[in-house]
Amino acid sequence: MNYKEYHFTLHGTEDFQQDLLINSLSEIGFDTFQDVEGGFKAYIPEINVIEQQLNEIAAQYSEMFTFDFEAKTIPHQNWNEVWESNFEPLRINKLCYVRATFHEAHPEYAYEIVIDPKMAFGTGHHQTTALMMQMMMETDFNNKVVLDMGCGTGILAILASRLGASEITAIDYDHICFESTIENSNLNNVKNILPLCGSKEAIPGKKFDIILANINRNILLDQIERYAEVLATDGIIFFSGFYENPDLNIISEKCSASGLQYLSHLTEDKWAAAKFRKMS
Repeated sequence: MNYKEYHFTLHGTEDFQQDLLINSLSEIGFDTFQDVEGGFKAYIPEINVIEQQLNEIAAQYSEMFTFDFEAKTIPHQNWNEVWESNFEPLRINKLCYVRATFHEAHPEYAYEIVIDPKMAFGTGHHQTTALMMQMMMETDFNNKVVLDMGCGTGILAILASRLGASEITAIDYDHICFESTIENSNLNNVKNILPLCGSKEAIPGKKFDIILANINRNILLDQIERYAEVLATDGIIFFSGFYENPDLNIISEKCSASGLQYLSHLTEDKWAAAKFRKMS
């Protein structure tokens, strides 16, 4: 699958205006963002037709700020080179070390994860993935049955296995992510991850002790009820992929209506990851 890279330049005066634009872009299918001088780059599968939505977003914010953009196609065969040129090893909480195959191993870390860069997102470098990993390492996964929604490269599923989960179901709608999860599971010699390609309809009709969902606000809002159905009583669910303000309150209200109780959250650069429990 080819991706399209959009280079956005904003004409405004407030930092939060870029956050508003990024949030709106994530709602129409953009799934990765990179800050650059004078603006940011955003990436979306080339098959997505978003010109009309971009016009609507421009009209929505026209009284606050304006923006320009340039777009170009990023062929799939070139994406690995982009990742390799930018992918540095990642250390989280002095416990977890995330690296690619072309980096030196550091077995002294309690949890070492090997993720080969591909056009499947989730190397741990985005704030939301790192926040999820931090919260996971503070939670008991021993012998837990886990669901990882929007699994990307499979990094959270692999960490769940490292933390002692007995079995993990990892789901993503993108076939590249599905294949990447299989490849990275093999790289890490993890045998208890079941990868599935699909969305909420692919969730098995069974109970999970822990659910991981690092996607975006609108997809989460659409799927929270289904998560609540398959989460065991007193089970834990982690959400990320959204901003602390105003998204966390919106997510929390939906969770409360679905029988999920807010427990805590972490933030980094305005992004949030939150922990909820299914009430008995």
